[in-house]
Amino acid sequence: MGDSFGSAWWRGYAAQLRAIAEARRPDHLAIMPLDDTLQALGKQTEVDEGVYDVPLAGVVGTVARAGDFDREFRPRNRALRDRWEHLTRTSADLPPVRLVRLTDMFFVEDGHHRVAIARARGARTIRARVRWISTVACALRCLTLADLPSKTAERMFLERVPLPDDVRLGLWLDDPADWFRLADSAEAWGFRRMLAGRPVRSRDELADAWWHEEVRPVLEQVRRRGLCPPPRDIQAYLSYGLDHV
Repeated sequence: MGDSFGSAWWRGYAAQLRAIAEARRPDHLAIMPLDDTLQALGKQTEVDEGVYDVPLAGVVGTVARAGDFDREFRPRNRALRDRWEHLTRTSADLPPVRLVRLTDMFFVEDGHHRVAIARARGARTIRARVRWISTVACALRCLTLADLPSKTAERMFLERVPLPDDVRLGLWLDDPADWFRLADSAEAWGFRRMLAGRPVRSRDELADAWWHEEVRPVLEQVRRRGLCPPPRDIQAYLSYGLDHV
């Protein structure tokens, strides 16, 4: 795979034309901006993870240069040519790039050209110093700009119904309104539980009890009935738990 600037620019341009011809979502090639993604997902803690090899396929975002590259770090700005060509000619050892990690998504803080050239050359990994930011909603690598409204609603759901991390990894719904339906349903379930003499003392306790005493039994019933539920538990509960079981 060639690392010339012109070759990389034309690959990106051709990908945009194919997306238009195939009537695909216009944002599926857009690089993910860190600020918008964090606003949707909800920032929690931050940790320096040190230096290690990062899979380039997971580097899909940027801290501050959304207009210069697409999601696969093909250049969009012709003004980048001089810097690109200088780096492809250098033989000096370059420092690790700096990345921010949200779950399995990585955002470039410093080293955009190095990431882009490594991808153009077909490399699978790149050496990076990584800063990890934990979020309320999980950041899956497939996330696009079009998914941010749903992830915002998911974050708001998790603030009301704070499920544990192992459950959060499996959550996904396309319609933001579904998250609000689920939050209302969980809180109503907790209220009925309280009226039955079994109060919960915190939202964490509510979330744990709702998941294990309400959602899991519904999923077991769905599977016993052979109803072919959707692949994700939360989708199956939404499809059958609120209205059908």
